[in-house]
Amino acid sequence: MAIDYGLKRTGVAVTDPLQIIASGLDMVPTSELMDFLKNYFSTELVEKVIVGEPLHKDGNPMEITQKVYGFVQQFKKLFPDKEVILQDERFTSKEASSIIMQSGLKKKKRREKGLVDKIAAALILQEYMEQNIW
Repeated sequence: MAIDYGLKRTGVAVTDPLQIIASGLDMVPTSELMDFLKNYFSTELVEKVIVGEPLHKDGNPMEITQKVYGFVQQFKKLFPDKEVILQDERFTSKEASSIIMQSGLKKKKRREKGLVDKIAAALILQEYMEQNIW
C-alpha cells in the first residue's frame, strides 16, 4: 500500500498480490484516514505501507514534510505490525496531473479533486516496487 498524505485529502494505492502493478484505491479525507486504514487492514493483508516523503527539487524537506513524519509516528503506534517506508515523492503530483490530461478523461472527471492524489499514490508505489522488488 502507498499513501500520498495531504493536509485535506490523502491518496491511497495498492498493488496486486504478485506486486506487479500499482493501482489507485481511493482518496480519503485526511481527518478520516486512520479509520479508513483500520477498516481496510481488517479485511485485507498489507505487508508494507509506503508513505510519500515530500521533498524539494534539491532534496530538502518541504513545509508539509513534518506533518508527514507526524502521521508516520501516529501510524506506527496504531499499527505496530506494519512496516513503514518513506519514499521520495518529488514530481509525483505533477506527473499524475500530466497522466490525467493525457488520459482522455472528460473535463468533469479530470477536475475530481481526489484523482491526482490517488494517481500520485499509485506512482509512489510503482516507483518503490520498481526500485526494490524487481
